[in-house]
Amino acid sequence: MFWIAVIVVIIIVILVLVSCVKIVPQANAFVVERLGAYQGTWEVGLHFKVPFIDRVAKRVLLKEQVVDFAPQPVITQDNVTMRIDTVVFFQITDPKLFAYGVENPIMAIENLTATTLRNIIGDLELDETLTSRETINTKMRASLDIATDPWGIKVNRVELKNIIPPQAIQEAMEKQMKAERERREAILRAEGEKKSTILVAEGKKESAILDAEAEKRAAILRAEAKREATIKEAEGQAEAILRIQQANADGLRFLKEAEPDAAVLQIKSLEAFAKAADGQATKIIIPSEIQGIAGLAKSVVEVAADVKDAK
Repeated sequence: MFWIAVIVVIIIVILVLVSCVKIVPQANAFVVERLGAYQGTWEVGLHFKVPFIDRVAKRVLLKEQVVDFAPQPVITQDNVTMRIDTVVFFQITDPKLFAYGVENPIMAIENLTATTLRNIIGDLELDETLTSRETINTKMRASLDIATDPWGIKVNRVELKNIIPPQAIQEAMEKQMKAERERREAILRAEGEKKSTILVAEGKKESAILDAEAEKRAAILRAEAKREATIKEAEGQAEAILRIQQANADGLRFLKEAEPDAAVLQIKSLEAFAKAADGQATKIIIPSEIQGIAGLAKSVVEVAADVKDAK
């Protein structure tokens, strides 16, 4: 029995010693009391307490925490009642003040948030409340941070989650938004039709310009073709005249080289006279030489006729 009692005592002592060893995890702090009085705050790491004298009075989370409060009724300066719910982001900076500063800190923050919100919204009209969300957030954060500092709490941010106006105002706002959407739609439709009309006009203008340019180019090509044909025709006529003159010159040159007698020259003169007589001249002057040749020719013809009759 003695040994059993010793073993039991040893086990109890070991359990008591083990219970006196405390490990504080990261982002946490332990508030320790000794005989009911504040003894100290344990940070992260391994700690030992005196058995039956020391105790961990409160475990404090040092991470940033988020509290979403229910919608609170508030009244604006123009006597419009609305409901606003807020979200508060806070962090415990002093575990001792948090443990002993206020009973139920979360409820205290909620009540303080509702009071601060009513004070701020009471100085604003409905339109300002709906459009000044960022300003309200900044004012509330500053007020709450000052008020919660004695509790060891730092308020980092305050956000207005929802602003719920009365039903009648919601319906009026919806109608206004609908009218605004319809107005924007009409503006966009008119702008689209305007752009379409402009595009059509620009297309017609471009088409007319292209047609005019095409007609201009065609006229230029026709004029160039006509000018080219005229030049070719003139060159052909010039070439023909040149060749005729060349032929005449060659004929004269050959005639000169042949040294013709007077009879040949008279015959050539007669041929030239015959060609002149074929023209449209109404008056022809016949040289005396040609007249003699004509008489000679007539005599030759008469002699030839007499010889034929004699035969």
